[in-house]
Amino acid sequence: MDPIYVTGHRNPDTDSIVAAIAYASLRNALGDREYTAACLGRVSDETQLVLNHFGFAPPTLITNVYTQVQDLDFDKPPILSAAVTVDLAWNELQKRKDLRGIPIANDDGTLLGMISREDIASYNMELNNSCVLNHVPLFNLLSVLEGKVINEAGEYLDTVSGEVVLAIPESRSSTMFPTRDCVVICGNQPDMIRQALEKNVNCMVLCCTELAPELKEIETSTCIIYTPYDAYKATRLIFQSTPIGRICTTKDLVCFHLADQVDHVKEVVLKYRKPCYPILDENDKIVGILTRYHLMRPRRKRIVLVDHNEATQSVPGLEEADILEIIDHHRLADIQTTNPIFVRNEPVGSTNTIIASMFQDKGLIPSENLAGMMAAAILSDTVMFKSPTCTVRDIRCAERMARIANVSLDALGKKIFSESVEGKTAEELLYTDYKEFHIAGHDLAVSQITCLDSASMLSRKEDLLEQMTVISEKTMFHSSF
Repeated sequence: MDPIYVTGHRNPDTDSIVAAIAYASLRNALGDREYTAACLGRVSDETQLVLNHFGFAPPTLITNVYTQVQDLDFDKPPILSAAVTVDLAWNELQKRKDLRGIPIANDDGTLLGMISREDIASYNMELNNSCVLNHVPLFNLLSVLEGKVINEAGEYLDTVSGEVVLAIPESRSSTMFPTRDCVVICGNQPDMIRQALEKNVNCMVLCCTELAPELKEIETSTCIIYTPYDAYKATRLIFQSTPIGRICTTKDLVCFHLADQVDHVKEVVLKYRKPCYPILDENDKIVGILTRYHLMRPRRKRIVLVDHNEATQSVPGLEEADILEIIDHHRLADIQTTNPIFVRNEPVGSTNTIIASMFQDKGLIPSENLAGMMAAAILSDTVMFKSPTCTVRDIRCAERMARIANVSLDALGKKIFSESVEGKTAEELLYTDYKEFHIAGHDLAVSQITCLDSASMLSRKEDLLEQMTVISEKTMFHSSF
């Protein structure tokens, strides 16, 4: 089942990361195993410290939720080797009438070409002008004819070549087998068989007949194959032994990768109008084929937003995704949805306070490590309960989580705020908790730096102001596009 990503805002802080992990854990515990914690950027040093302390790995990093080729219900036909027979490829196409083609792979799984009904039809029509086999592997020939080699000379032959000749009455034998480069097809015709063996033709196919004892004594280099099919059917089937790598389309191929955005794919499909397109993974290995019909109803990615509800702070491509829920403690902003969704927005100091209440609503207690991490996130977002946004609920919730985890809030807070800012550059400090806003036609950003020693931080005022100017100029440049 496709994942449902639970993600906080860009440049995620500790509350954002922990909220994603906590809410995904809650839904997983309730049986909704498709919920997956995600993040939109590098985990900060403070957050990594908290994750390490309580034994959690960072969430899955996602860069966008645009609808991609991997979100389409594309066809997954058999991926054939270039060495298989035309007969096998045709049978595969006939099994699934909806298939417009079959990808042909190199030995390493990368794309060689595409085989379609049109390719096979063209090949069959070309046989009207040429009835020659050209170094067809013996195994291919035996496969399509359901045949077997019945003489020792045939055991030394690996490929079969020559003009395919259907044996005719003896009265016209003078025109038979002009050279040794022939593949003779005959039935119970001892004289024709003798003549072919004495001529040492390359190969002889016996249809529904045994080789007479006296003919077995003839010394010959001819490969003799027995087939249960009659001569008419054998004549038709023998040309289907050609390896498909020789007739498949290998030039001017248009293919897509799983990560390609559907909007780009639509433009290419409208331009080239091919019946189908091979799909490759990140290693250029074939995974399926795409037709224009697959573009009609793509599966949109599903996402839950925590700790934000503003488009500029969210994941790129959000407009193409299905937002299922929003859990936040900030002002309501500009995100729109196509369907009614569950929204839980409460005036508290931390998103984890809300999620802790949701655990309680469902009658669940977080694990010790998860509870400790949620307590750390509440401390971080409320600046150890000193933030003006902090509420009594935040304090009571953090205390409860700390009791479950058997940790000291005071010690945990000092560890978070003392170790998370040491040795950082001005740029790293400003981007630790950085959020962009679009309000009343204006773009602005707010960055928060939390520390226990304000004097030491104020001593870096000039460095911080200089870096703020750099960020402002960079943002104005990008917003002009």
